[in-house]
Amino acid sequence: MVETDKKRELIIDGAIKRFIHFGINKTTMNEIAEDLSVSKPSLYYYFPDKSSLVLGVMEKIFSDYFEILTKDQTQAENLEGTLLNIIEIRYRFFLRYYMLHLASATPDPSLSSVELKTYIMKMKGKEHLFFQGLFETAVKNNEISPIDDYPKMADLYISSLSGLTSLCITHGNKELFPDKKELKIMKEKQISLSSIFIQGLKK
Repeated sequence: MVETDKKRELIIDGAIKRFIHFGINKTTMNEIAEDLSVSKPSLYYYFPDKSSLVLGVMEKIFSDYFEILTKDQTQAENLEGTLLNIIEIRYRFFLRYYMLHLASATPDPSLSSVELKTYIMKMKGKEHLFFQGLFETAVKNNEISPIDDYPKMADLYISSLSGLTSLCITHGNKELFPDKKELKIMKEKQISLSSIFIQGLKK
């Protein structure tokens, strides 16, 4: 069982490397098998098709993301510090997995599976619950005023961050990685947004 898990992890790691370099739609299962020097039957034993491999990749990425979020949550002294740390975490993940972000606009059938869409919706829900928890804790600690609707507040904050990220992509060439100046502006806007957001919630 341990050996099986390790082999599966190696395949996922190899897929991630190719996906973030070439994109999901331009990567085939054969190329991944060649990269890892594994037989196609062995690859298909762990992942019957590309859709199941993409799902495995997304599970790995989200697992890493939430592990870092949870660990980092205990390192900041207040809500504002926590949110600034989260912006940095999201920024690092954006840099690393930008090619996967672009894949969402491609017609690749491996991105259209019901399982993948269901999983991503589940992870978005988990992220919303995480932010709701942050705001609830801040209220208990008397950092900010009581909030009537925690889910709505979490959704507003996450949507605002995502909107600034989308603007960064839109202003540049959608087929290319945004330049350093655009990325810096995006990050600075997200930091400013968080500061204003917190000020508006304070007593």
